[in-house]
Amino acid sequence: MKIYAEIIINSDALEIDKPFTYEVPEDLVKDIRVGQWVKVPFGIKNNLVDGFILRVKEDEINGIRIKKIKSISLMEPLLTMDDIKLVSFLKENYLCKYIDGIKLLIPQGVLKGINNKYKLVVAIGDKAISDEIKEKYNDILNFIKNNNGKYNKSELTKLYGMSIYKLNKLIKEGYLKVEEEIVYRYNYKEYINYNEKSLTEDQTNAIRQIETSNKNVVLLKGVTGSGKTEVYMNLVKKVINKNKSAIILVPEISLTPQMIERFKGRFGREVAVFHSKLSDGERYDEWYRVKEGKAKVVIGARSALFLPLQNLGIIIIDEEHENTYKSEQNPRYVTKEVAEYISTLKNCKVILGSATPSIETYYRAISGEIELVELKSRVDNKPMPNIEIIDMREELNNGNVSMFSRKLFSEMKLALENKEQIILFLNRRGFSTFVSCRSCGYVFKCPKCDISMTYHKNGYLLCHYCGHGQIQPKTCPKCKSKYVKHFGTGTERVEEEVKKYFKNVKVLRMDMDTTRNKNSHEAIYNAFKNGEGDILIGTQMISKGLDFENVTLVGILAADISLNIPDYRSSERTFQIVTQVSGRAGRGDKEGKVILQTYTPNHYSLNYAKNYDYEGFYNEEFTNRGLMYYPPFGKILLINASSKNENSLKNFMNTLKNELSTIYENEYNIELLGPAPCMISKIKDNFRWQIIFKGDISLDFCKKIKDKLYQLNKNVYNEIKVTIDINPNNLT
Repeated sequence: MKIYAEIIINSDALEIDKPFTYEVPEDLVKDIRVGQWVKVPFGIKNNLVDGFILRVKEDEINGIRIKKIKSISLMEPLLTMDDIKLVSFLKENYLCKYIDGIKLLIPQGVLKGINNKYKLVVAIGDKAISDEIKEKYNDILNFIKNNNGKYNKSELTKLYGMSIYKLNKLIKEGYLKVEEEIVYRYNYKEYINYNEKSLTEDQTNAIRQIETSNKNVVLLKGVTGSGKTEVYMNLVKKVINKNKSAIILVPEISLTPQMIERFKGRFGREVAVFHSKLSDGERYDEWYRVKEGKAKVVIGARSALFLPLQNLGIIIIDEEHENTYKSEQNPRYVTKEVAEYISTLKNCKVILGSATPSIETYYRAISGEIELVELKSRVDNKPMPNIEIIDMREELNNGNVSMFSRKLFSEMKLALENKEQIILFLNRRGFSTFVSCRSCGYVFKCPKCDISMTYHKNGYLLCHYCGHGQIQPKTCPKCKSKYVKHFGTGTERVEEEVKKYFKNVKVLRMDMDTTRNKNSHEAIYNAFKNGEGDILIGTQMISKGLDFENVTLVGILAADISLNIPDYRSSERTFQIVTQVSGRAGRGDKEGKVILQTYTPNHYSLNYAKNYDYEGFYNEEFTNRGLMYYPPFGKILLINASSKNENSLKNFMNTLKNELSTIYENEYNIELLGPAPCMISKIKDNFRWQIIFKGDISLDFCKKIKDKLYQLNKNVYNEIKVTIDINPNNLT
């Protein structure tokens, strides 16, 4: 009997999305293990390619010429047996390829050949130090002892003025030694100690309920300012005391500075950080520290869920309702669902934290499928900030054409006089929403995408989908009129208006444009926290998680932006974002106020948010979802296709509909919508069409649809790109 390995080839080609069998040469049999990174010959020319071992088996294969594995990486296996199970789960539940799942688990830097970075440092040697030597070289020996393994000889002499002669003498005689130390490219910043706080009765009861629950998944529903983070930290401490590890996920990179500050202040260097702004080298370092067991706590965005933590004890998903927890690229996974699967593999708890849980999660909680734990009041019983709704139609009728209502303007003036801080929220970046000709109505659109371009005050029109930029023309290209005007408002425009009305006020802005550079989120966060800004203007990245004690006023400038998005979740997202951003006010000793400006003051989501009535909103929204058979009642399957050739795309989608009809015609409670152009019908010169299925959609049904559309796409229309998504974030 020979030993064979089933190997997944590192390629995105759909045709080879399956295990390939290779023979294990006799000299490699003793080293072969599941999860290893190997080199194998592939294709007609037998080019060497990367592969990953999925299974190892003993078999007798006759009559077929089987290629042999060429080499095995000397590293430990990159994937464990649990990882292989997770890859299979991702493939089955999110209709992705094997390699899509594998790439989630292995940082790019590993496959690029990035390795640990080392330097030679001076440390205390092995030879016992006599009193005579101790007295003679006391300063040097004490410094090295207190900073063991931190500095090399050059740093000690240049930065700390030590004698190179004395260092070499002590090294030669064995009192000191030079050794190789890993240099981490990230994570060296020291943080002020973040002391444990006395828990409230609500927090104590919540922790007890979580620990004693026989359910693996817990919804921690706590109003903003109720101390969910302190509950998280106590749960993590208990996990670490059991020699287990923890993952804390946040939805926005902008939230990591505060979480890092608190967790590193409490748990020190054991905390690893993982998100998209890290370089390949930094990501490799954090991945390696976790794999080696040198980091017991991980904080990061959704990708941190796939780090190789040892003895995982808890997964915490903060602000679980946020749509950033749904991946927009293959595999199009839902973080909560993957975390729940991992909890069954590792036998650990999953905590879903939110003041405004998603409709689907809260439904699971009140129906008893998962545990519901509540924190119903703020720490020290601080009052929730009062929310006042301002009808902007009345402001216009009274002659106020400013972006600030009279009430918001007066409250801003009062807060600034009292040396208090203000947050202004607008979920739209740029200077203005679009640029149009007042003479003929022409709207300046991106030449590559079917979307209006946003004006920025540097004089450029920018497409926020493909990044195309151009100087704004002074005349209309259609009618040659000079009456070209900016319409709408973005965060840049808000900043300019604030500076116009409030002289000498220190203004900070946090949006995609101001946070492109590395560590920019942290810099803006720290500046506002340290009082270097009076007003913080931002998009949704400032709407949650941030805790500033001196913020007493929050202004929501246009609540209608999220309300008017053509999506069945628009009311839910509006309620969530209003509640979350309102919760930034009044977290210190002073009471908070919220001024909410809108053109639809009677909408139910705004009025429930005004009263912090989650249950009332849930009941009305749940009823509406049931009438339309949207989640959690049914599922949505979105098929999106794109091509540079619009005619080919139309023909493909019409053919696809006919082909798919044979699959769904015998299904009950499934509706087919389309084909039709997407709401944004062109991006980056690619036309976009979609087909939507809605109803009782099973994974088996999804798999049949996937197999059929990929077969059709491969055989007939291979220039068309097709994606498939279950319960997508949006239908644009």
